[in-house]
Amino acid sequence: MTALAITRMNDLFAVVMLSGIYSLMSAGFFLDLDAVDVAFTEASVGAGISTLLMLASLKMVKRYEGKTKYKPMLALGVVGATALLLIYGTLDMPHFGSADAPIHQHVAPRYINDSMAEVGVPNIVTSILASYRGYDTLGETLVIFTAGIGVMSLLRVSRETKDQQQKRVPADMQQQIILRIVAKMMLPLILLFALYVQFHGDYGPGGGFQAGVIFAAGIILYTMLFGLSTARLVFKSSLLQKLTAVGVLLYAGVGVACMLLGGNFLDYNVLRHDPVHGQHLGILLVELGVGITVATVMITLFFKFTWRTVKHKYIEQ
Repeated sequence: MTALAITRMNDLFAVVMLSGIYSLMSAGFFLDLDAVDVAFTEASVGAGISTLLMLASLKMVKRYEGKTKYKPMLALGVVGATALLLIYGTLDMPHFGSADAPIHQHVAPRYINDSMAEVGVPNIVTSILASYRGYDTLGETLVIFTAGIGVMSLLRVSRETKDQQQKRVPADMQQQIILRIVAKMMLPLILLFALYVQFHGDYGPGGGFQAGVIFAAGIILYTMLFGLSTARLVFKSSLLQKLTAVGVLLYAGVGVACMLLGGNFLDYNVLRHDPVHGQHLGILLVELGVGITVATVMITLFFKFTWRTVKHKYIEQ
């Protein structure tokens, strides 16, 4: 019902809000299925940071979608044909929850029975993401890094506009004394919780993706209430860009270090004298790289959207 309501609305602000509700409901479904890590990611990324970035982008466009005579019948036909092919491809799949499914006969028992002895991480999800399928997680980190570069290239802002924004605090936020005081009280707790999620992902739900988004959300909250002038005292654009690359290099560098020590790429067993200790160290380092890249990319995107908004207002005036 939420998805259908999104397709029928012309109010883009309402669309963004419904999208956040959709993500939050999806997180509830994942939680009900005991997929706590996936629910955590969906709530923080889908309902949290994505909603903030979409709201920031709305300042660059009109609130209501304009009517057009364009009728995308060809596009609708392509999407419909693709959907039919995908549905046809699922007919040969095992029934949902079937005990005879290959994943229940081979994949899942392998991880459940052997991951603790091989990796030594109580959270099986973390051991799978960071160790068994470390290549795939490295690819996801590179996707975030590439997306950040693309957005930074498209939303380039002149130095004059940056200087104007640094001196600017939203007028409507200057009067919000209660919000600003509460934000100052909440910010240390948000950042501390992000660090907890980052370094406790081996033992409970969490990891670099969730921690990076939570950390970025705290900085974005502070920026929205106090302006870029104060936020940029710590998070300068040059520093953010360097840290974005540092996170990816840290992840890939761990793999290169494993090769130099005589193992395979991202084979953490060779990092320490004990393979289990090597797994712990490798997972800790690669998750830290993921967290750094995710946090810096999210903060940079919000800063770019804010600068671009100021530039548009300046041109209109």
